[in-house]
Amino acid sequence: MRYCTPCRNELLRGPSCSSLPALQQRVSPRAFQSSPSRVKCKASACQRFVLPNTSCMGEQPIFTTRAHVFQIDPSTKKNWVPASKQAVTVSYFYDSTRNSYRIISVDGAKVIINSTITPNMTFTKTSQKFGQWADSRANTVFGLGFPSEQQLTKFAEKFQEVKEAAKLARDRSQEKIETSSNHSQESGRETPSSTRASSVNGTDDEKASHGGPAEAHLKSENDKLKIALAQSSSNVKKWETELQTLRESNARLTTALQESAASIEHWKKQFSACKEENDQLRSKIDELEEQCNEINKEKERNAQLSRRLQELETELQDKELELEELRKQGEIIPQLMSECESVSQQLQAAEKKNKDLEEKVRTLRTEVEESKHRQTNLKTELKNFLDVLDGKIDELHDFRQGLSKLGVDN
Repeated sequence: MRYCTPCRNELLRGPSCSSLPALQQRVSPRAFQSSPSRVKCKASACQRFVLPNTSCMGEQPIFTTRAHVFQIDPSTKKNWVPASKQAVTVSYFYDSTRNSYRIISVDGAKVIINSTITPNMTFTKTSQKFGQWADSRANTVFGLGFPSEQQLTKFAEKFQEVKEAAKLARDRSQEKIETSSNHSQESGRETPSSTRASSVNGTDDEKASHGGPAEAHLKSENDKLKIALAQSSSNVKKWETELQTLRESNARLTTALQESAASIEHWKKQFSACKEENDQLRSKIDELEEQCNEINKEKERNAQLSRRLQELETELQDKELELEELRKQGEIIPQLMSECESVSQQLQAAEKKNKDLEEKVRTLRTEVEESKHRQTNLKTELKNFLDVLDGKIDELHDFRQGLSKLGVDN
């Protein structure tokens, strides 16, 4: 019977697995509910779901990160096909019961990575933010695109650590198998010699009296040893087949790595070509910017010329108006000539009058001199009066200051 660990109720179907809280925290509940091979608890209050092939009691997450997942195109073995539309959670899981490590990633209801790590796997950094590894069992190559180089280095270091742990686990299991096979072979060699010694030493009566229970015990031990030997031989065959599969997977991985190296060379060439194109485009952009600056300067010059042209047009209009006024004045010139003759006659008459006026001016000058003499006398008198007036004003000013001081004191 299989039970759910948190509520101890029976599971409806699926493997002997209860719940996976660490994975449920990273994957949405819809992903678990929409998975066709999920495991559900019978209790209505529990309602826990578990992904297939995950052992809750033994398998636990040891490292988690987020990245964009890619897989190699199976037809071309060169191009990358995105397995997720956005960055998803990628986790390392450790199964203590099987002593194995896995990389698992879930996108919604779809398991996009389920890769068991073996000692023969290698994680390769192809760029500053991209890494890949080949999985012979899944017959594909997985690629991860990280948002930063630090996350890539952490993931690669964890991959190397997990690979070393898997290698140690494999070596320990091989040592156990070798010790069990050697023990079975040594026990099988010892049993015939003991039976021969018992048959040589002793008479028929001793065989009849003492050989019964000893032979039964030896037979049971021989049967056990035969079973152990058969199991060890079958295990050896299994390990040989697994070794052969691992060799084949290594061959496939080497070819895949060679293809990936070729693709990397291709991408490097494309990158260099793109870089050259980028440099050319930058130089063209610089040239266009210079041309734009020159065009802006020409626009400024044209604007200045247009302003100057407008100013000249206004000046020309003013000059035309002045010219029209001069033309109008030119039409008035004959009238002015006749007026000038009349004015000359009047001027002659005015000269006569001027002579008379000069005589009057002489008489007036004498009168003016007399008036000047009078004015000097008046000025002296006025000056004396002003001096007296200034003294009075100063006295009045001092009087006001005294009044203002008295007002302030009061």
